[in-house]
This record gives sequence, C-alpha cells and structure tokens, in this order.
Amino acid sequence: MSHGLYVYCIIGTSEARNFGLGGIGGQRDPVTTIAYRDLSAVVSPVSTDRYTVGREPMLAHERVIERVMADYTVLPVRFYTVAPNAEEVRSLLRSRYAEFQFLLRDLDNKVEMGLKALWKNMEQVLREALEMTSALSPHPETGDRREAAARTRLALASKRAEMGDLLLGPLRPLAMDTRLNKTYGDDMIVNAAFLVDRGREREFDARVDRLATAYAESIVFKYVGPAPPYSFVSIVIKDDVPASQDPGKGG
Repeated sequence: MSHGLYVYCIIGTSEARNFGLGGIGGQRDPVTTIAYRDLSAVVSPVSTDRYTVGREPMLAHERVIERVMADYTVLPVRFYTVAPNAEEVRSLLRSRYAEFQFLLRDLDNKVEMGLKALWKNMEQVLREALEMTSALSPHPETGDRREAAARTRLALASKRAEMGDLLLGPLRPLAMDTRLNKTYGDDMIVNAAFLVDRGREREFDARVDRLATAYAESIVFKYVGPAPPYSFVSIVIKDDVPASQDPGKGG
C-alpha cells in the first residue's frame, strides 16, 4: 500500500500542532504541521492506493483549511496535492520561503466573502429585454428569428452588466480586492469574491444586507463567508513536490 502526505495549506508558524480532527480519506488520520523556520505546511497521512477524487474528499479538504483559518492566516494549496514524505514538504517550504512569507503578509487578517445574485423572475427579465430589443428595432424583418434572438441576448447581457454595476459598486470600496467569477445560467447576475479585512467584516455584512433589502422583490442573494482566500491565492505545486499517485486512480 502506497502512502504520502496530503498538503492542505501553508501557515506562518514553527509551532508543532495537532489540529484535533481527521484528515482526508476518512481514516481519521491526524492533521499536523511540518515546519521549516517560521513556516509550516498543514498535512495528514493519506493512502494513495485507496484515495479517489470526489465530493467527500473536497469537503474534507475545505473543512481542514477552515479549521486552521480559525487560528492562522492560511495559504490554501490546490486540491489533491500529495507529497511522498516529510522531507519533500520541508524542501518545498525551503525553496519557496520568500514567496510564502510575502503572501502571508499580504493576506494577513483578511478573509474571503462570496456573493451570488440571481434574478427571481426570469420571465419578467426576458420580457423587459424583448421590449428593449423592440424599441431598438420596432420593425424587424419577418422570419429573422436568429437576429432577434441575438438582439435579445445582447439586451440581456446589457441588463446584467447594468445591474451588476449597481450591486458591486457599494461593495468594492470595502474590499481590498475583488474577483468576478463566471456566471452560470441566464438568471445569475453576479458571482463575485471579495477580499475583506477582518476589521471591516461587519461593515461589509451590513452593506450586503442593505442591498438584499433594497432588491428583495427582484433578486435572490447568496452570501457566504468568512472563508479562506481561495479566489485570491491557490498554491500550485508541480515540480516542487512529486505526486505520489495519479488522483484519477484509486479503489
């Protein structure tokens, strides 16, 4: 049976820690630290022969990082990063020491807040978009459905951009950084992540609440956080740590 060390995140401490929860793989293997100077990688043993990629491992990965975030600033490592042994982990920390130190300082005391906004009544939104296209071209050629559909999509995109600006405008000044993620479906207006200083977290919450109240009749808000800064840093380890096993294999 092949074993390795699953790497969750990087933190700024030399302290030996056991975080008191089981790691990925469902075997209750302890989550601990491996240190180099004042940096540590948070790891747990994993059997690469049995491990498979799926929803449960992903949830375990996130659960561990969120637990560590309660005590430290974290640099999340990309899902399914496995080192063959502790020495390879220390080698990673040694070779990228300056980079990790800079990122930890940059993200100190900051959290990610996520916001998705979706139209409640898509039929009404499409009707308004159709009215907009009719106003632009009141006498379309008969049978030119393709062109009419294109105009409707353009009107819908314009309406989404306009509403997105109205929602994001009050929030951006409170965030250190903003990431606009891909939207899914015609009804999603905004899918954004905000990097927020913990000192402004309540103020940010209150502003989201005000937006939700102002647009309660037309928009559904899905607001999550505080979370690790997944959208703003994800440590990718390729040649630094040799993979123990192809994550697509497992039983």
